[in-house]
Amino acid sequence: MRTGYFYSLIFALLTSTSIAAIAAPSASSDASKAPLMMGVSATSENHKVDLNGADAATLQKELAGVGEAKAKAIVAYRETNGPFTSVDELLEVKGIGKAILDRNRDKLEVN
Repeated sequence: MRTGYFYSLIFALLTSTSIAAIAAPSASSDASKAPLMMGVSATSENHKVDLNGADAATLQKELAGVGEAKAKAIVAYRETNGPFTSVDELLEVKGIGKAILDRNRDKLEVN
């Protein structure tokens, strides 16, 4: 009886240890990768999307809440009405509301 209880405890200990090892983020020992990752995130934060120059794929990729249909609607609006004069003009595109514009305002520019 004691042996079965002992084996159950060992099994529980080993199982929890292996789960913790799998769930823990792996630490990279290569120090040269850390600055590279920081540099990439810093440049992506400063990158702005030009409403008058970006294609549908770029708009879809860079803007939060903008899928394929909304990105194509932005391009179609631009082709029909000419270039955007301000970021706020994006509200006139069907499917783009104030919430989407507010989420992406810092990522957008008009050149």
